[in-house]
Amino acid sequence: MLITEEYRQEQEELHKNPNYGVASVSFAPMVTNLINNLGVEEMLDYGAGKGRLAQSITPDHKLRIELYDPAVPDWADEPAPRDFVACIDVLEHIEPDCLDYVLDDLKRVTKRYGFFTIHTGPAVKVLSDGRNAHLTQEDYTWWLPKLWSRFHIHNLTHTDSGFFVIVRAA
Repeated sequence: MLITEEYRQEQEELHKNPNYGVASVSFAPMVTNLINNLGVEEMLDYGAGKGRLAQSITPDHKLRIELYDPAVPDWADEPAPRDFVACIDVLEHIEPDCLDYVLDDLKRVTKRYGFFTIHTGPAVKVLSDGRNAHLTQEDYTWWLPKLWSRFHIHNLTHTDSGFFVIVRAA
């Protein structure tokens, strides 16, 4: 299971906050550069939130973009595999019991390359039950075996708040 119904509803409610789900915009120049350099013609924004990444990238060629987010009814249908998958500020929000299913699904939809960011500390936001919105707050050494078992890690870069990886399909 990728998400429980209760948590899907919680996320749907959180996405109504205009300040929730804003991280992707800061990564748009990097995603644009990757898309241009890799020559990909199709992209999936996995955990698209408000769709801000798609609005912020500026590829130099025609690019088909699919948005997927189970908490956004218009984008909740199971996504098709795409050449390039962006998953920005999503994985740390996944319910722990669902994380392996989500990582397996990311593997399924990543035909060639992926760009995944993971925040490793607490979020500013809290859930209605008082838990921090970042359900998994683990160091990159905890995340890497999970990623390595599903992808070829092309690059890992530390950031002030966590890390990002560029992966190739295994």
